[in-house]
Amino acid sequence: MALPRRRHHWYHRLRRLSPVIFAFSGALLLLFSLLSFFAPPPIEPDHRRARPQHSKISDGVDNGAAAATVSFRVPKSGGKLQRNIWSSRNAEFYYRCSNASTKFARAAAITQPNRYLMIATSGGLNQQRTGITDSVVAARILNATLVVPKLDQKSFWKDSSDFSDIFDVGWFISSLANDVKIIKQLPKKGGKPWGFRSMRVPRKCSERCYHNRVLPVLLKRHVVQLSKFDYRLSNRLDTGLQKLRCRVNYHALKFTSPISKMGDKLVHRMRMRSKNFIALHLRFEPDMLAFSGCYYGGGEKEIKELGAIRKRWKTLHITNPDRARRQGKCPLTPEEIGLMLRALGYGSDVHIYVASGEIYGGEETLAPLKALFPNFYTKETLASKKELDPFSSFSSRMAALDFIVCDESDVFVTNNNGNMAKILAGRRRYFGHKPTIRPNAKKLHRLFSAKNNMTWEAFASKVRSYQRGFMGEPMEVRPGRGEFHENPSSCICEDSEAKAKRDSRPRKLGKGKDTPTKDEVVVVDDQDINEDPEWSDPDDEDNRDGLQENNLLNGTLLDYDAVTSDEPELEDMLSD
Repeated sequence: MALPRRRHHWYHRLRRLSPVIFAFSGALLLLFSLLSFFAPPPIEPDHRRARPQHSKISDGVDNGAAAATVSFRVPKSGGKLQRNIWSSRNAEFYYRCSNASTKFARAAAITQPNRYLMIATSGGLNQQRTGITDSVVAARILNATLVVPKLDQKSFWKDSSDFSDIFDVGWFISSLANDVKIIKQLPKKGGKPWGFRSMRVPRKCSERCYHNRVLPVLLKRHVVQLSKFDYRLSNRLDTGLQKLRCRVNYHALKFTSPISKMGDKLVHRMRMRSKNFIALHLRFEPDMLAFSGCYYGGGEKEIKELGAIRKRWKTLHITNPDRARRQGKCPLTPEEIGLMLRALGYGSDVHIYVASGEIYGGEETLAPLKALFPNFYTKETLASKKELDPFSSFSSRMAALDFIVCDESDVFVTNNNGNMAKILAGRRRYFGHKPTIRPNAKKLHRLFSAKNNMTWEAFASKVRSYQRGFMGEPMEVRPGRGEFHENPSSCICEDSEAKAKRDSRPRKLGKGKDTPTKDEVVVVDDQDINEDPEWSDPDDEDNRDGLQENNLLNGTLLDYDAVTSDEPELEDMLSD
């Protein structure tokens, strides 16, 4: 009897509590309904979201309701800054110093008979330029006669140009006569062509590496050809050899007369339009974006298109697009480049020359940049089709025209630290530290993502702060750091007397000798600059057609730079 009585007791208690339970449940349902109503819509995954809306451009004056709802309005003016946006304030204290010392023996005294070095370069124009420069130094190390290097005619670009089609071969030979003996072609032996041994050296091969690996073969065979010759010389060499590198790259390598004249015409036409101009190496072509594995909000269409191009490189590993952008490994969009330049002080009246191939997304992608900088030019808009016809079928000659305009520009902006960017950055440092802007992509990405939650003034201030140390100022990178072609520190000397004189001048009260003003570029002792050759550049021939050769060890990517002179078994595999 006790069990039925207990059940009856709990039944009546539950009946008394049921109104309370129903009321509590109703309150919870009401609360969830309110939360659902006021909560923001869910964010779609990044790979499916639509393209971001473009920033609004104003004349710098906000008024009425517009100012209340839109805080990020891009002014047409670059604003008033406390620095010259067209030159480096410290350049006057540095000068080029690449002349050979009296201890650097002449070629006639050191060149040994029956030692001939042949070079087969690799890649596009600027990658080949590094090989040509380093080939002269390699011949000097080996006390050999250099045969004018062969240009790569089988790469992705299929450019049939010879050395003499791009560079003034006569000037190349005569200007280096005191340093290295150079001949146009290999002489015959007893009326017959010499036989030669073809081999490859590791990336960043040192003097000792050349003596140990190449010299024994050269002494035995008398003629050696070094193949796929790019970045095959150490960044750290004797000062005399480093200065020779500079004499080759900055003085001996001159473009042929037709290329130079057309390039000068393009520069002149830019100068006729404006006293100063910016040259932008945009690097927003489909192959660049596909190779980098980056994503820019174009939905399934972009994923499918770039994915199809990406299949060209069979050994590329799958990347996380979001992480790549966060880490600063992706080119900025044309709009982002434009916003960065406006924040750095370049107004809408500034003239821009864009060196680029086909832009992914075409005019739609370029529209925001053109809205920010309407004075927008390319070699195709500056020259007629007839004028470009002699060059248009040859990718290296077209690249040479862009090279000349970028080199002569007042400000050069690079959107990818590839071969052209490195060569031009080093050249501009050598010839007076003309401003070279390299986006601090890692920090700028976070800023671009948050720009709609801040005012233009706050955004511009942060851009200027983040770009300190990325503007091409002297000593941004410590001497000896980074790729030598980008940072030729052995060939740049400081005028300490002039600098001391400047520092001794009286300063305004409250501004110490080393205190930077708000917009002054801070000299950074060291930057996170890649000391290895930029393999993540599709311009690099090893990345385009030669990735299969890197993929030797069980399907993993083999870094050439990891191969040293102490690893003959790896080097032999690469030489096959």
